[in-house]
Amino acid sequence: QVQLVESGGGLVQAVGSLRLSCAASGSILHFSVIGWYRQAPGKERELVASTSRSETTDYADSVQGRFTISRDNAKNTVYLQMNSLKPEDTAVYYCTAKVITQAPGLLPRVDDYWGQGTQVTVSS
Repeated sequence: QVQLVESGGGLVQAVGSLRLSCAASGSILHFSVIGWYRQAPGKERELVASTSRSETTDYADSVQGRFTISRDNAKNTVYLQMNSLKPEDTAVYYCTAKVITQAPGLLPRVDDYWGQGTQVTVSS
């Protein structure tokens, strides 16, 4: 069973920085996509950033230029460097991974995995 464990959340003042880590129980090369979502109180969960097996990256418009996703395949860990934090970045941040497989003649199968989440609070 895949396990994703986040760390690095906390309380930070606006314009400060935090780095989140997501440690996987196995090789992250196994994942088709791995990344970060967040959920603020009263809001839907939204994609923050993701990286694929080919190391292409995708970012939400709201974090583009401030957040950077990176990966260390040797440590089976994905990071989210968050700079110039704003109070609206306050949320629970979840690490998520997706495994896409396809047997011949069958539709692709998608398995999603989630971490337990880590709280990020940005004070003004």
